[in-house]
Amino acid sequence: MLSLMSVDAEPLEEPFSDDRVHAVLVAELGEELADKLRRVRRLQEAAEIRRHPEEGLRERKRRLTRQRISDVATILFASRGFDNVKVSTIAGIVGVSEKTVYNYFPSKESMVLDWADEAVESLAGAIRERREGESLIEAVVRAMKADMERFDEIPDDLVAFLPSFMKLIESTPPLRAAWLDMNQRVVAVAAEALAESAEVDPRDPEPMVAARALTGLGAVALSARVRYIEQGLRGRALRDAVFADLDRAARLLETGLWSFNLLTHGRRTRQQVLDTAKAAEEARKQVLKALRQARAAWRQVREPGRGAGR
Repeated sequence: MLSLMSVDAEPLEEPFSDDRVHAVLVAELGEELADKLRRVRRLQEAAEIRRHPEEGLRERKRRLTRQRISDVATILFASRGFDNVKVSTIAGIVGVSEKTVYNYFPSKESMVLDWADEAVESLAGAIRERREGESLIEAVVRAMKADMERFDEIPDDLVAFLPSFMKLIESTPPLRAAWLDMNQRVVAVAAEALAESAEVDPRDPEPMVAARALTGLGAVALSARVRYIEQGLRGRALRDAVFADLDRAARLLETGLWSFNLLTHGRRTRQQVLDTAKAAEEARKQVLKALRQARAAWRQVREPGRGAGR
């Protein structure tokens, strides 16, 4: 998460009331959608208070100010265009100085991708803290599904905003570059966590390729969510469809990462990494040989006369 040390560099400002921000969102989104966003934020705030009952008033103000900045920035970028919105405009709406905005967010891009640090830590935590006997794939999928359950409390009209959000990122070069950079950070952190669990160098090919495979599951889930939203799915039907695609991708990866799973369940030396890789290659050759034999047998079944005449 973004360090709060920089925020302490100046006295904490009192942002404008929620009503002031809400009025701006009404102008950009329309009253109905703005009201729904406000209800969602209140539900999320109640959940945060339940999860962190020890949170003090100062910390709560920081968190709410950060969320307001991100909400206002994202809505304005989507409705007016990323390049057409100044940081000073966002600061004026939220009721803080431009310097304070930059204390919370180092760039305009980070205001949109405000959940990037959380995504990085969530994946690393899933790898490091997986349950006894749980494979890497199972741990990551379980964490992803838990994170995605937050969508269940979002009204359908706001769920429909996700495809537009992704189009905003894809059509805006600075946002697209920041998105790619975020994904590279996720891969790097995942490789570090995987290497740590296996006690190997994170620059070795095994943790590097495993990290890219695992982070690819997140891309599968996001792509599925956008596709099914555009097809009209909502609520439980949307969640089930996304989970089904995620499970399909996970099943495919599970067979490919089995050797790395063996490594992290007790094989600890570099030589064992190499031995495991060799074993995986031998297994691959055996599978290919069996497939070739099966194809040959199938051709003989389909063309018995041709085989007998030779």
